[in-house]
Amino acid sequence: MTTIGATAPKRRLALLTHQVRYEQLSFWRNPQSAFFTFAFPVVVVAVFGGLFGGIGRSEFYYGRSALQYYVPTIAALSVLGSCFSQLAIVLANRRQNGILKRARATPLPASVHFAGLLAHCVLVSVVDVLLIAAVGRLYGVPLPSPAQWPALTLTLLLGASAFCALGVAVAAVIRNAEAAPSVVQLVLFPLVFISGTYMPIHSAALNTVAAALPVEPFNDALLHAFTTGHTGIPWRDYGVLLLWGTAGAAVAVRRFRWETGARTR
Repeated sequence: MTTIGATAPKRRLALLTHQVRYEQLSFWRNPQSAFFTFAFPVVVVAVFGGLFGGIGRSEFYYGRSALQYYVPTIAALSVLGSCFSQLAIVLANRRQNGILKRARATPLPASVHFAGLLAHCVLVSVVDVLLIAAVGRLYGVPLPSPAQWPALTLTLLLGASAFCALGVAVAAVIRNAEAAPSVVQLVLFPLVFISGTYMPIHSAALNTVAAALPVEPFNDALLHAFTTGHTGIPWRDYGVLLLWGTAGAAVAVRRFRWETGARTR
C-alpha cells in the first residue's frame, strides 16, 4: 500500500509534465499565432516608448515616468491575453471540435488536463512579461530589484491563476466557438480601460469601481512590484485577486461542459 501511495503522486507529476509538453508543442506548431502572442505586447511597449519616452516623472502617472507606468500595465495586459482571452477561446474551440470530449474519454484525469493547460498559459505569460521588461529596459525603465522579486513572483502567480480561473469560467458559459472572441472582448474591453491599462484614471468614482474588479488590482500590484523602492506586499490587491479567482473557479467547476450541449456534474 505504501508503494502504491508513493507511486500515485509521481505518476500524476509525470502525466502533468507530459500534458504541459503537449500544450507547448501545440502552441509552437502554430508559429504565426506564437509569434504574435509575444510580438504584440513588445510592439505596444516599443510604440509607447517612441510616443512617451520623453515624459519624465509626473503626477499624472502617480510620480512615475510614462514608461515606468506603461511597462507594468502592458505586462498585466499580456497576462490577461494568455490566461483569460486565449484560454477561454481555446477551450470553446476544443469543446466544439470534440477535442475535450475525446480527452475526457482518456485515462488522463480531468484535473491533470486542466493543470497542464493552465501551467502552459502561465509559462507563456512569464515569457511575455520578461520580454516586456527587457524592451522597457532599453528605454531606461529599471528592472525590479532582487528585494522586489518575491512580490513580483507572487503577483504574477496569483494574477495568472485568478485570470485562468476566470477564463475557464467564461468558457463554461460560451455556447459556441464563433461567439467566444466577441464574449471575451465584451468582458475584457471595458475592464481594461476603466482599470487604467492604457491611461491613468483620476476619477474617484471609477477607481472605486475598478478597485473591486480584478484588472485594476493586478495592474496596481505589478506597478508596485516594478517601482523602485517599493518592497512591501500589496495585500488588498492580492485579496481582490484571490476572491475573483475563487469565484471563477467555483463557476468553472459547477458549469464547465466537456462537450456541446452537456454539462459536467
